[in-house]
Amino acid sequence: MGAMTASPGRRVLLAAPRGYCAGVDRAVIAVEKALEQYGAPVYVRHEIVHNKYVVQTLERKGAVFVERTEEVPPGNIVMFSAHGVAPTVHDEAREGRLATIDATCPLVTKVHKEAVRFASEDYDILLIGHEGHEEVIGTSGEAPDHIQLVDGPDDVAKVEVRDPSKVVWLSQTTLSVDETMETVDALKEKFPQLISPPSDDICYATQNRQLAVKQMGAEAELVIVVGSRNSSNSKRLVEVAKLAGAREAYLVDFADEIDEAWLEGVTTVGVTSGASVPEVLVEQVLEWLGQRGYADVEIVKAAEESITFSLPKELRRDLREEAAALIAERTGTAQA
Repeated sequence: MGAMTASPGRRVLLAAPRGYCAGVDRAVIAVEKALEQYGAPVYVRHEIVHNKYVVQTLERKGAVFVERTEEVPPGNIVMFSAHGVAPTVHDEAREGRLATIDATCPLVTKVHKEAVRFASEDYDILLIGHEGHEEVIGTSGEAPDHIQLVDGPDDVAKVEVRDPSKVVWLSQTTLSVDETMETVDALKEKFPQLISPPSDDICYATQNRQLAVKQMGAEAELVIVVGSRNSSNSKRLVEVAKLAGAREAYLVDFADEIDEAWLEGVTTVGVTSGASVPEVLVEQVLEWLGQRGYADVEIVKAAEESITFSLPKELRRDLREEAAALIAERTGTAQA
């Protein structure tokens, strides 16, 4: 079976767009640049993006991933991940005498700003998202007294608000578009005066990747999504593939996690990758499939993407010096 020749009728549909979005690209480059500019170690609070391979690669270069800000020794640089953090985390960094680089995705920052604005106008904010996800923790932290989490349509029944005429919904950026709208519809039934955010919170990359998978899932018996278990947007792609008609869809970090048994009776395999996945991992999956007779690759194109974000502004200053200065004013009264 090792021959690279395509077997008649067997093909791969490759989703476009797939893989890295602008926010992930920016965050990963930010860690690499910080290591270049300041030398190791650069501490990163939480996984910079939810991908095993990316995290391991950056660790080898000298990034140190921590779950809590307190784990970073004073006088060091800490970077906040693409998922964003609550304001209390910025306070912890100041108290810990840390210089910070904020690699929060600008689209997540936009949701944070919406949360702050609606809270200042005393709205009840219904945040649609998954409990315990970093992005949800960060956004909720902007206005904990005004925000309650709604984790899917089944959660709507238990939602209570102070004033049904002052309610707005926001959402985690990496959800499935359809499931979010289902939750919104259920909320609107309960609160007819529910306001929608000025712009859709679900990010362009999440939408585009789901759109490509919908087109692909209708034709592929098997869909392989390259991505990590803790990646919300990757897990959604698996769900979207199944809803679109794929008989089976699986999430794998690496090609060697694919089980040959999945290919039984399959002529068309769909392949895509989550927004935090480097293309090299997709190439390895295509190679693995090619060796098993699926060498004919067709692109399923759902959208053009040309969005880029500029790097965090902190990479334009000398943070090692700032960190040293923070240590120098031990008294804690002076401002950095």
